[in-house]
Amino acid sequence: MGYLMLLVLRVVLCVSMFMMFHFACLSSHLCHSQDSSALLHFKTQFIFNPSFFEYSDECSHVYPKMNTWENGTDCCSWMGVTCNSVSGHVIGLDLSCGALVGNMDPNSTLFHLTHLQTLSLAFNSFNYSPLSSQFGRFVSLTHLNLSHCEFIGEIPSQISHLSKLQSLDLSSFYHGLMWEETTLMRLLQNTTYLREIVLDETDMSSIVPTTNPLSFIANLSSTLVTLSLFYTRIRGSLTNDILCLPNLQHLILSKNELSLHLSELSCTTSLSVLDLSNCGIQGPISSSFSNLTYLTSLNLAYNQLNGSIPSSLSNLQHLIHLDLSSNEFSGQIPNVFDRLTNLQSLGLSDNNFQRKLPSSLFALTQLSTLYCSYNEIEGPLPDKVAFLNLTQLYLQGNLLNGTIPEWVLSLKSLRYLDLSNNRFRGHISEITSYSLKYLDMCNNELQGNFPESIFHLVNLTDLCLSSDNWSGIVHFALFSKLQNLEYLYLSGCTSLLLKSETSVNHTFSNLKTLQLLSSNITGWLEFSGKFPNLYYLELSSNSLQGKVPEWIHGMDSLTYLNLSHNNVTLMDHFPWYRLEYLDLSFNSMADDISSFFCNATFLEGINLSHNKFTGIFPQCLVNGSLLKDLDLQMNKLHGTLPDTFPDLLTLNLNGNNFKGLLPKSLSNCSILMDLDLGNNQFEDTFPNWLQYISNLEILVLRGNKLYGQISNLESENIFPNLIIFDISCNNFSGSLPKAYIQNFRAMKIVDDVQSSLSYIGTNWYPSGYDISMVATIKRVSLTFTKIPKAFVIMDLSENKFEGEIPDVIGELHRLKSLNLSYNNLIGPIPHSLGNLTNLESLDLSSNMLDGNIPAELTNLNSLEVLNLSNNHLEGSIPQGKQFDTFSNDSYEGNIGLCGLPLSIQCNNVPLQQCPSSEAKDKFGFGWKPVAIGYACGMVLGIGLGYCVFSIGKPEWLVVLFGGKRTKRRSRGNRRRARTTLFQLFVVM
Repeated sequence: MGYLMLLVLRVVLCVSMFMMFHFACLSSHLCHSQDSSALLHFKTQFIFNPSFFEYSDECSHVYPKMNTWENGTDCCSWMGVTCNSVSGHVIGLDLSCGALVGNMDPNSTLFHLTHLQTLSLAFNSFNYSPLSSQFGRFVSLTHLNLSHCEFIGEIPSQISHLSKLQSLDLSSFYHGLMWEETTLMRLLQNTTYLREIVLDETDMSSIVPTTNPLSFIANLSSTLVTLSLFYTRIRGSLTNDILCLPNLQHLILSKNELSLHLSELSCTTSLSVLDLSNCGIQGPISSSFSNLTYLTSLNLAYNQLNGSIPSSLSNLQHLIHLDLSSNEFSGQIPNVFDRLTNLQSLGLSDNNFQRKLPSSLFALTQLSTLYCSYNEIEGPLPDKVAFLNLTQLYLQGNLLNGTIPEWVLSLKSLRYLDLSNNRFRGHISEITSYSLKYLDMCNNELQGNFPESIFHLVNLTDLCLSSDNWSGIVHFALFSKLQNLEYLYLSGCTSLLLKSETSVNHTFSNLKTLQLLSSNITGWLEFSGKFPNLYYLELSSNSLQGKVPEWIHGMDSLTYLNLSHNNVTLMDHFPWYRLEYLDLSFNSMADDISSFFCNATFLEGINLSHNKFTGIFPQCLVNGSLLKDLDLQMNKLHGTLPDTFPDLLTLNLNGNNFKGLLPKSLSNCSILMDLDLGNNQFEDTFPNWLQYISNLEILVLRGNKLYGQISNLESENIFPNLIIFDISCNNFSGSLPKAYIQNFRAMKIVDDVQSSLSYIGTNWYPSGYDISMVATIKRVSLTFTKIPKAFVIMDLSENKFEGEIPDVIGELHRLKSLNLSYNNLIGPIPHSLGNLTNLESLDLSSNMLDGNIPAELTNLNSLEVLNLSNNHLEGSIPQGKQFDTFSNDSYEGNIGLCGLPLSIQCNNVPLQQCPSSEAKDKFGFGWKPVAIGYACGMVLGIGLGYCVFSIGKPEWLVVLFGGKRTKRRSRGNRRRARTTLFQLFVVM
């Protein structure tokens, strides 16, 4: 019996070992041969190219997964492949972040894998292939991720066949995938198990908003947990039934056009993440938000929400992230943070918050990020805080004052600190926040010496210390201790010593941007530092003299060089290499410009204005050039202009001695924005061939020898964006160019969002490019280094125009200045000029105008300068409003005028002889209307602006102009600036 039992046991053991071996063999060769073949063929259609994804945030690493796919091996062991343990069919394929590049063919063998249950091809590049209808064959799929695959075109209707889907991600690049309404609705009806829908940046704009497309969300399955429709262009209303879906936890609708129609929520909601940022939502915060008590993240940034923050938000005690930035909230930030003890990040930037920060804010022990920049927060910071984990603190662009507390500079975890553009004063204390990477204290009222501890912050990558009151000697070489430093901005140093006290060559290994402004720089010629990676160098306004030193010449990586507003006399032979922008304006350079740039291959912007350059226009600039902006105004150049020009944005040659014909090749500059050829010796007719350059905003031809009539061309698109039109001081004749005037569309439309401190310029360069111009006032040239966008003028003075003033001028509602003086105009002053309510100056002097002064001109409440002298006007002078401020000079030389301010009473007008021709010379002031105001005003305005930029908002300026300041706005901001630059302008 024992032997029998032993025999049975041996048989069982052998069978067991056989079965184990059999299944081991099966498990090592599970892959179905057809699936293996399909995968190997699929592999041949693509290449591995990690460079396509090196800047992807989602793929911190890319994996060459298909490198493990080899013929003769089990496909179930391949990276990214999952097989069914019984059948051997491939049921899972994950090639996300695989850096695959190639076309997705509809006949691809991928679609032979009909047993797939999960498929992810996310973050690969399928070369903008259409999204194939063959994906609808995967009827067993529960998870499909095709996000950011560079598919394009209409999403096929067959996608709705995937009825077992639990998770779907079709996120697109730049709306490459488009939905038809029927396809989307059919998908949502058929997929009753969906828990996650992510359709970010797919295009839903074709879905008609009449029935509120968002209503389909409320009809979705009760299983839905996550819905993300970021930037889908869907439009509609967010209602209670959407927020009341029983299992919905994550709802992301940001960057769409939505409205809120919420009443008090009576449901129990599980919503934890709600993102409605950048949706155009208006009005106050709905009280219903306070009932979403499970929220951990609430983002309402970049809307038009107003009013105050309701104290009921303190009910959201689970909040970890709260962002209310870039709205129109006002008043004091309520003291509600004592209940929000879990808060880790808080965004309140770019609103109109005032007064002090609430004390409960500084008691948040978990807070790691605080954004409260660009408001009107005032007062000092508290002496003590409870922050234990703060890593980012952004308070720039406020009215904070007092000294900087020690805790700000001693938080051990702090990495980003921005206190710029406030009113902090006093000395900077020692800094022991050694984790700091970003430190910006620019434009405060700080003074004294830099603390020695700054040079111990070895993790710094960005440092800004511009001010006006630094004292002592700053040894620039010390900054070389900060070997991680990439961006350095300094200004206002009493003495900035570049030359090292030793013979050691200091290397700034990682420095990319260096800006040293308005300091007393010494030793710049002898400096021996090395900057192997510097691409941006600005040393403007430093009284630097002599030639450009060798250490600048040796910067092979330099792309931007600005040495403007110094006394540089010689550039020598600069090795241009990669240089893209050069600004040597306002110096004393007298080189022959003819071959100055001929080895400059990549220059896009050149500003050599206000120097003493000589020679002819450099032909090499226009031969295969990348040039976009060229400013050579106020030099001593001569000769004719070349026949060809590159596609320029700006060209300013004002104040030279160029002659000959205007180059017709400029008509090929399709993006031309600014053309200033004033004050030269050009002799030609009006350049009608420029009329179709739609981007042209500035056209200045004043002070040349141009002649003839300006043709009244029939067109509906003549100079549509022109806002500065100056053809004064020429020999033009005939009638005023009515056809042009009536098409000046940009002069007609008064923008509701005009920032008075925004300037005309381009954004091709790291710091932008400000357009400048020279205006002649009373034979005195004045330089405008920046042109406000509100500087809208038309000057046709000192020509030989005749006939009547056309009524259509009264449609140019945006005009600030109109000058038609010193012509041969006849007839009455048009009543339509009374419609120019933005007009600040009007000069119609020295013509032959007759009739009465229209009473409508008294509607011009902004009018500061009026000159109607030396005409044939008659009747009584209108009274009231601005007309009560004008003196006799505005009217003299008109024999028939009477009434104040003249001494002639209207009931007893003596006969007088017609004025002699000598009277025509009595008044002459070029651009007096706006230019006089801008002449003093621009100096004052820019000066005040510089003060605000440099030292914060001065209290006397706050009192003078009402306490509201123009704030620097973040991207996408659409608000009107609070003050107008013209309030700063004065009249001589």
